[in-house]
Amino acid sequence: RRLAEEWGVSVFTITEAMKVLAEEGLVRNESRSKRVVNAPDQLHRSEVRPQRPRVVLVGGYPGSGKTELGRILARETGWPMLDKDTLTRPVVEAALETMGHSPHDRESRTYFDKLRPREYEALQDAAGENVQCGNSVIVTAPFIREFNDPAWMARTRAFYEAAQATVTVVWVYCDAETMLTYVRRRGAARDAVKLADWATYLSGISLEFRPADSHIVIDNCASSRPLQEQAKELVREILADEQP
Repeated sequence: RRLAEEWGVSVFTITEAMKVLAEEGLVRNESRSKRVVNAPDQLHRSEVRPQRPRVVLVGGYPGSGKTELGRILARETGWPMLDKDTLTRPVVEAALETMGHSPHDRESRTYFDKLRPREYEALQDAAGENVQCGNSVIVTAPFIREFNDPAWMARTRAFYEAAQATVTVVWVYCDAETMLTYVRRRGAARDAVKLADWATYLSGISLEFRPADSHIVIDNCASSRPLQEQAKELVREILADEQP
């Protein structure tokens, strides 16, 4: 209640935020009224600076947990995280309104044909700029069309390899029930169409989808191991070729 008053939001909002922090291992719930910060590694973390920049492309369906994984990876490594929605949403919403669409439209041909390609172009430009400065970067977006296109994958790897960067493709898998829980919890307006007819949305995607190129799968189902543990293993795998 004190946090809700301090930040000017509802108690419900604070409770939902605490659930996210608990899932990421940053808060430990000891009782209904007591929560303890649990981030011992944060004080001692130093940025991981590999010999060659790393580019980690994290994809997955909406609500799969790809952004959550990206945040954990960023905290583990100190590398910047570039999320497509965070980078492009204000401009995309303004553009949709200018064209007479809802700012939350993510289903129309106008969005798919005119705006979506520009989103990914901006995302790659931002990642490329970091790599050219010698920085590793974590990039999160659905990447569904992109990861299904061998030509796009080959061009992307060649682009980053020309900048002396090593690319790791990560796909976040989540079962339908867990995904629905995550989508409901985040309460994003752009998910309204999906939630209005979840069965129809599911019929239009394949939960068995995997990237066309070499990749690593992270299992974010409710029954899977904590994402924090999987993220630590992923960092070790990404840096496996580094000299000890």
